[in-house]
Amino acid sequence: MRNFLAYSLKRLGTDHIDIYRPARLDPAVPIEETVGAIADMIKMGYVRYLGLSEMSAETVARANAVHPVVDLQIEYGVVTRMIEPKILPKLRALGVGVTAYGVLSRGLISTQTVEGKTKEHPFFPRFSGENLKRNTALVQKLAEIAKARGLSVAQLAIAWALGRGDDIVPLVGARKRVRLEEALGALDVKLSDSELKAIDDVAPEGAVAGTRYGAEQMAMLDSEKGK
Repeated sequence: MRNFLAYSLKRLGTDHIDIYRPARLDPAVPIEETVGAIADMIKMGYVRYLGLSEMSAETVARANAVHPVVDLQIEYGVVTRMIEPKILPKLRALGVGVTAYGVLSRGLISTQTVEGKTKEHPFFPRFSGENLKRNTALVQKLAEIAKARGLSVAQLAIAWALGRGDDIVPLVGARKRVRLEEALGALDVKLSDSELKAIDDVAPEGAVAGTRYGAEQMAMLDSEKGK
């Protein structure tokens, strides 16, 4: 951990990192040991806060018992809502925030999908074969709700994520300026109760076809255990 931190500080040209997160749980190393090492680096001033990524609520609780955890980075969005039944309530009970990635489901929620132009990606089950056909239809239904409000389907998804609570910070990437402008356009959008119900009716948990990652990667995700 210290070696990786030293390399990160050198590459970034800084003397500290605000939030330091193990990207995945190492099954060979107890989380308490990993967190203990980061806690030492916090005491030395090289790290400000401890975060975690793609870990179960139980693992977060174990880590939090060693040193306070400020956030869990995990995939969460309008078509990826698996954290809502168990993980999110437990995080809130601990006072741990959520840094939500995959808000647009890796580009699945996009104008390109609405127009039926999304290409297949064999490494991501949601973009393959029959799954892609079903998911395209799902996104097109969300786009109808967005259109009624004068939004793009991506703006609808971002606004939805922004409205899930002050303890949830959505991450949205943009390769082009126009996509950045589109995302920023969602900042001031507050969805009505009727719009939220329409979204829930179209995209309840489990509506999306295919897993987030391939089988091998899914098996490595601590967050998928005992959801």
